[in-house]
Amino acid sequence: MERLLREEVDGAEVKRIEDLSGQDLFACYQCGKCSAGCPSAPFMDLLPHMVIRLLQMGKVAEVLEASSPWLCACCEMCATRCPRGVDVTRVMEAVRLIQLRQNRDRVHPTALPKEKLQELPQIALVGNFRKMTA
Repeated sequence: MERLLREEVDGAEVKRIEDLSGQDLFACYQCGKCSAGCPSAPFMDLLPHMVIRLLQMGKVAEVLEASSPWLCACCEMCATRCPRGVDVTRVMEAVRLIQLRQNRDRVHPTALPKEKLQELPQIALVGNFRKMTA
């Protein structure tokens, strides 16, 4: 099945994400354990398993437009729970790298409304600010 999926996808961008992350996206069989254990999932527009599925389908643009890669707290819960050893945290980091290399806008701490700062989980905020500053 893995081989069939890989052959159906025109994968230059998918391959780039696999190379940057060091992960085999097609190893994922969509059990959903990564999303079930993700502390940032309630705030994401695409759950972790959905990000992987869209990438498997070659829909990289949809993933690049999502806020989920920026909300990932990099807590490694997904990697711990994955029965196939896919580290979604590393995939999210690869997606962020591609966005940054394309000079896409990112969230700045001063641009966040105070209501959101109080609403979002602190681990997600700290992880995000750490990723966005040099």
